[in-house]
Amino acid sequence: MALVTVVAPVRAQTIGDRPEPRTITKVGTTSAQFLKIGVGARAVALGGTFVAEASDLSALYWNPAGLARMNGSAVQLAHTQYLANIDYNFAGFGVNLGSAGTLAASLIFLDSGEMDVRTTSQPEGTGERFKVQDFALQLSYGKSLTDRFSIGGTAKYVNERIWHSTAGNLAFDLGVLFTTPFNHLRLGASLANFGPKMQINGRDILFSQDPSPGQSGNVEVVNAEFQTDKFALPLLFRVGLAWDAIATADHRIVILTDAAHPNDNSEYVNMGAEYSFRGLIFLRSGYRNLFEEDGEQGLTFGGGLNVRIDRTLRARFDYAYADFNRLEQTHWFTLDLSF
Repeated sequence: MALVTVVAPVRAQTIGDRPEPRTITKVGTTSAQFLKIGVGARAVALGGTFVAEASDLSALYWNPAGLARMNGSAVQLAHTQYLANIDYNFAGFGVNLGSAGTLAASLIFLDSGEMDVRTTSQPEGTGERFKVQDFALQLSYGKSLTDRFSIGGTAKYVNERIWHSTAGNLAFDLGVLFTTPFNHLRLGASLANFGPKMQINGRDILFSQDPSPGQSGNVEVVNAEFQTDKFALPLLFRVGLAWDAIATADHRIVILTDAAHPNDNSEYVNMGAEYSFRGLIFLRSGYRNLFEEDGEQGLTFGGGLNVRIDRTLRARFDYAYADFNRLEQTHWFTLDLSF
């Protein structure tokens, strides 16, 4: 009886001290992470709240349905020196085909710059250099089905290269955009990066191995390769609202918000606002990835200048600043030509 009395409390205490179960997340489990960075200084300055406001060539990234709102033809070039001195660039061209819709093509390109090759046996470097280069070649189409509702889609080839090894695959984006009767309130939604998993291959994963180094007379060298896993693309669903709080001949204030559901992180919300004077001068601010767990993104702001060069050519220069809290800040520059 005494033994039972002693053991029982010990057993109960063991169960009570059992650690809480940990939540398993998918952070860091997707490929092609560069597809999550964003495009265009205007959208970045607005905190990434562009799925319902997409009206220029950066709609190729945020919501291809926004291409239907583009007039004439346009060229857009964007650049940022991203974190860790990574070059991140975007180039796009689009043409409005009238009642047939809008057709556009673009290239997203990321370059890490050269880095030293280091191994466990040579941690200071082997004397060789390597770089990481990623790109997405996109073809998009947008069309207005009514004066208030438009749809769009993008087909793209995604490629990642690390030294001599690459991974590539096709992916697709879909988007819709609807202008409600209430004060030009706009509702947008998009699904980005829908496609099969990617797997890296190349000569960097090849090696030679002696299966039995302690024996003689057998096969001394067997050609082999490391088995790499397949990783899903960063699938992302966005839904957003854009509301013209003030819209007069001289002044316009737009309030925007987006909610996003990624397949490799927690849900988050973006917020932004834009003020424009006569469509010539723009001031913007926003906040990115609100409510994201362990996120480092935050405040954004920027501005733009819209200049008429002649009767048919107009140029817009946009700048954005994005804060990454404990990491570096980034500066974004975009040139948009419409004609």
